Amino acid sequence: MQYKNNLFISINKELIQLNINLQKMVTAQHPILYAAAEHLFSAGGKRIRPSIILLIATITTNNKRIWPEHKRLAEITEIIHTASLVHDDVIDDCETRRGINTVHNIFNTRIAVLAGDFLFAQSSWYLANLKNLKVVQIISKVITDFAEGEVRQGLTNFDTSISIEDYIEKSFYKTASLIASSCKATTVLSNRNEEIQNDFYLYGKHIGLAFQIIDDILDITSSSDNLGKPAGSDLKNGNLTAPLIFALENNKQLYKLINTEFQNNKDIKIAINIIKKSNGIQKAKDLAEEHIQLAIQIINHKYSCKNTKILILLSQYILNRIN
Repeated sequence: MQYKNNLFISINKELIQLNINLQKMVTAQHPILYAAAEHLFSAGGKRIRPSIILLIATITTNNKRIWPEHKRLAEITEIIHTASLVHDDVIDDCETRRGINTVHNIFNTRIAVLAGDFLFAQSSWYLANLKNLKVVQIISKVITDFAEGEVRQGLTNFDTSISIEDYIEKSFYKTASLIASSCKATTVLSNRNEEIQNDFYLYGKHIGLAFQIIDDILDITSSSDNLGKPAGSDLKNGNLTAPLIFALENNKQLYKLINTEFQNNKDIKIAINIIKKSNGIQKAKDLAEEHIQLAIQIINHKYSCKNTKILILLSQYILNRIN
């Protein structure tokens, strides 16, 4: 965590202000709705998405400065991300997130759904007030992508026929779409041309996919304390991720455990041990590294400056989370 913080020294002031602004932006008239919406923000988070936006702003503006519109986009992106987490936790019935109780666990499912809806509504209001139609079109598509990703995930739960291609597509909708679209929207606000917009969209897409793959590896290899949420929760819910899909290639016992939907309490532990002993985790890591390298190649020479180097180091940080 300290290494990540050191990466963001150049935008530290903006990140501090972002946290202050987020608290103000989720103000609601009803105290319970406000408490529910504010709950996850109080736990912090990695703030990777807004950090990427702020860094790209310094790379793509003529004066290398972060404009007020960029700061607001960073805040909007974090609100949208948080709203998606609230809804995800309801769907997956997670008890903890970022090391604290989930919103629906503290209040109830109805309040959690309403809190997520409220955050999406707030983000839409602030998005409209940017008064940039193209940015509105880019970011609003992300919310429909979230729904598409959840539906795809729900339809493939415990489905051992899922391919890596299916997994990548679902991961794009659930995770990478927001990062890719936010990166593109940043360059639109910077008044850059379509080539630059598309470059940073692809950068964000590959970073987002790598981030999701690493998260899915950590769900298998890390403890609940380190994750801030129950370990193995993806397996328990039948969400088949990259390490498991690769491990399935040569393991009939794993097929059987999934097809019976982990009937016994010990089945999850058995499945995790099988995955750890297979080449599934290494193959998943290789896939994440492939996307990291694709992201780096897009920006490495074409947009050479100090903060481009920080984006590249950030890419390596994402990969090193599993080392």
